[in-house]
Amino acid sequence: MPAVLVALPVFNEQEHVADVLQAVQKYGSEILVVDDGSQDRTGEILRSFPNVKVVTHAENQGYGAALRSAFTYAQAHAFDVLVTIDCDGQHQPELIPTMAAELTAGIDIVSGSRYLRSFGEDSLPPEDRRRINATITQEINQRLGLSLTDAFCGFKAYRVSALAALSITETGYAMPLQVWVQAAREGLTIQEIAVPRVYLDEERSFGGSLDDAARRLAYYRTVLDREVGVQPTSSEISSSSTSATCNGKKLREPCRMS
Repeated sequence: MPAVLVALPVFNEQEHVADVLQAVQKYGSEILVVDDGSQDRTGEILRSFPNVKVVTHAENQGYGAALRSAFTYAQAHAFDVLVTIDCDGQHQPELIPTMAAELTAGIDIVSGSRYLRSFGEDSLPPEDRRRINATITQEINQRLGLSLTDAFCGFKAYRVSALAALSITETGYAMPLQVWVQAAREGLTIQEIAVPRVYLDEERSFGGSLDDAARRLAYYRTVLDREVGVQPTSSEISSSSTSATCNGKKLREPCRMS
């Protein structure tokens, strides 16, 4: 059986962290929480879960930085599979075994998609987040030759051996864009799995000026441009991922959705 680590990035999640961890413990025996500089009672609550490993950032570094710490931990402790799940109550811990199991057939990254199909309990996303997700997902697909339906879902499973191909420097919410570009460049195999779309009646802050939707979209495009490096024209993009370029390199044949 593969060794599976379930990792949760958290920042000021005192309202959700206990309930989410209690649910996650039913489906994962090895659990890591990356506390990204929480200033509320999150740290105190985590101490009531002695079987949960905790990595603490002294100061808030960002969502991407928290996931980068999870990548490093999974590699350092020789896990086979890393499942990442957000701690805001919007993901379904009961799907953790399914996520991990999908990696057994030569898949490197399994990514949850809230738009692959509909579920009866789906909720409506905030319009600006839906629009930005759809826009960036389409641009990623056009530029990398992928066929994603949800570029930003944090519910994922990674083959830990494949994490060595990723060099994550983006510390904020644009971190998934680096993952997609680097995965495409390195020929990692990606599969999406449908997950319910759950949005709670809470406002998420993306950090300062990024709470403005137009600025957030512009920033995501800046990160994508920087990571891709060389921008292919529409005539250069074909159905084969081998026709796209990334930092001047041809993308390998295995760069595909399974």
